[in-house]
Amino acid sequence: MSVLAGLGGAAPAAVAPTRRARSGAYLLLAPGMAYLGLFFVVPVVALLATSLYVPVPGGDVGQFQPAFEWRNYVEAVTTYWPQMVRSFSYALIATVAALLIGYPMAYVIAVRARGRTFLQGMLLVLVIAPFFTSFILRTIAWKQILADESLVVAVMRAVSLLPPDGRLTATSFAVVSGLTYNFLPFMTLPIYASLERLDPRLMEAGADLYANGPTTFWKVTLPLSMPGVVSGTLLTFIPASGDYVNSVLLGNNTTTMIGQAIDSRFFKVSDYPTAAALSVILMVAILGLVSAYVRRAGTEDLL
Repeated sequence: MSVLAGLGGAAPAAVAPTRRARSGAYLLLAPGMAYLGLFFVVPVVALLATSLYVPVPGGDVGQFQPAFEWRNYVEAVTTYWPQMVRSFSYALIATVAALLIGYPMAYVIAVRARGRTFLQGMLLVLVIAPFFTSFILRTIAWKQILADESLVVAVMRAVSLLPPDGRLTATSFAVVSGLTYNFLPFMTLPIYASLERLDPRLMEAGADLYANGPTTFWKVTLPLSMPGVVSGTLLTFIPASGDYVNSVLLGNNTTTMIGQAIDSRFFKVSDYPTAAALSVILMVAILGLVSAYVRRAGTEDLL
């Protein structure tokens, strides 16, 4: 009894962290917290403050002074709501297209090529290979692929998928295609990581229970890979919503996205409050959409 009492009295002391351990944990967190505070919190606060500035009375273009002008947000939404709707629409279409393309790719690499190390490695290299090239160069290459004199356009005209005077560049199709291509690895890799962790015996159990291939996929494989799907859709949708490179190089004046509007207000018009307001609205909108999506999809084993 005395031995058990002694053990019982020593257990809480052994389990509870000591003050020195807590201090060490805080020290380990300090560099990361300082980095986030300096390069995330401070810029966001500065952006919020700038979004409320007003022009200096009688000042030159680009001169503003601190104020609390909430009307900047109303004017930003009123003026640029088409670009906002277009940005989220393009991002949503590109995300769905990347999912439809990326999931089969990830499935083949993780499931069909399982056990064949060389083949699996080569397929992964092919997925990651676009990252070896500049984002802008990849988009310019896509512009050449969809050019009026390209083989793709010639074939589509020959099979009557495009009219004789039809084109693919400077269209919404080109912008969405560029977004899908550039962010496809962000969709494929999380799904691959999720499928790679699946126990193959679970799929074998589905076959043992007289389920055919499609039924096993819908009832076993897809639900267990949903963490990768959720992660991939987030990693694709968020950057695609604020992208402007694809819309600049592959689009026209009717396909402008919110990123172009922010760039124009910041660097061409020097209207910093409106640009900051648009940036804040974009962040809040993305945060709201992502929160609703994650809550709907579930967050267990998300990453």
